[in-house]
Amino acid sequence: MHVAMIGTGYVGLVSGACFADFGHTVTCIDKDAGKIERLQTGGIPIYEPGLELLVAQNVKAGRLFFATDAEKAVREADAVFIGVGTPSRRGDGYADLSYVYAAVEEIAGFVEGFTVVVTKSTVPVGTGDEIEAIIKRVNPKADVAVVSNPEFLREGAAIEDFKRPDRVVVGTLDERAQAVMRELYRPLYLNETPILFTSRRTSELIKYAANAFLALKITYINEMADLCEAVGADVQQVARGIGLDGRIGAKFLNAGPGYGGSCFPKDTIALVRTARDAGAPLDLVETTVKVNDERKRAMARKVIKALGGDVKGKTVGVLGLTFKPNTDDMRDAPSLAIIPALQDKGAKVQAFDPEGHEARGLLTGVDFKDDPYDVAEGADVLVIITEWDQFRALNLNRIKLLMKAPVLVDLRNIYKPDDMRARGFAYTSIGRAAV
Repeated sequence: MHVAMIGTGYVGLVSGACFADFGHTVTCIDKDAGKIERLQTGGIPIYEPGLELLVAQNVKAGRLFFATDAEKAVREADAVFIGVGTPSRRGDGYADLSYVYAAVEEIAGFVEGFTVVVTKSTVPVGTGDEIEAIIKRVNPKADVAVVSNPEFLREGAAIEDFKRPDRVVVGTLDERAQAVMRELYRPLYLNETPILFTSRRTSELIKYAANAFLALKITYINEMADLCEAVGADVQQVARGIGLDGRIGAKFLNAGPGYGGSCFPKDTIALVRTARDAGAPLDLVETTVKVNDERKRAMARKVIKALGGDVKGKTVGVLGLTFKPNTDDMRDAPSLAIIPALQDKGAKVQAFDPEGHEARGLLTGVDFKDDPYDVAEGADVLVIITEWDQFRALNLNRIKLLMKAPVLVDLRNIYKPDDMRARGFAYTSIGRAAV
């Protein structure tokens, strides 16, 4: 089948490359000429494991193309996917749908024959209705079905998630559109992937409901970690004990400095706004947003406490800046709250992240280093914020010799308290007794 993918950001590029790898002919379209030129010459604008190779293979095979002009690809397409960004709107937290609607305005006049227009972007309930209205206004004769097909991609594991998903959700009651979507996802039948057909509005809400639930689960275990510290329990054992219950599950029960990234922060806030407007407020989700924001600031206080209550003039070494490992995404990363809070108290910060290059434009006054050992040199405390694999097996003896004092604050519980004690470290972690 022929697919036009509008947008070459995280969702659009990963989805387009994976559809091409399924055997479909895909053209990814973006207004950013520089980005398209980079993609055409083999460059990848985002860091995602395996994506560069996947794109290269499908370009070479003649299945994946990139363009700034949407007309040709849209006219030939069986399905046009909208994969542009829906960031939080400044000031009120609503999802900014301007990019979605601009894309729809553009493609509406190009569609020929029966075409499925698919929202891959995360959009509030009712957005599909507005998309349908825009197409009818711009091109009254267009024969289209507007479909919701939310993505459930984890940054750092997006290709695996696309090709071996837990489920595919398709929001349409149009039988012709259902047939097109079944054909697009036909390669997944070998994996017996459930394809859930729902109404369009139900599909739109499923995405928000899923992200809000996962955000709530993370926030729950983080609060439980605080209780564990207060009463002398171990949050990792608590998480295992409750995660073995099939009704709960072990995923997203890793205590840490709070969630961030491109999805959870904006989607929980957008869902809160939608629910309020509908007269059905979501108190649990509203509390989750509030608690998560406060937690990031609390992590700075944890670092200050590890240094005896004062960081003025002290050097804080930070390992990890992105919101999670295996991504270069800095959006709402805990480091963006923790580091300024430490600087406000007079700390000097030196930091390293394997892919957090964007941090240089987001954090001021930080001395960016080339590796973990440069960060440790001369530091009064070393803080692990993101659990990159290369931080999991540090040469701790070398780290100890490089630091002014062997103080380590592990916000991801990478190391074991007993081992750190034996090595002579003053060690603070999350939801476990300090040593």
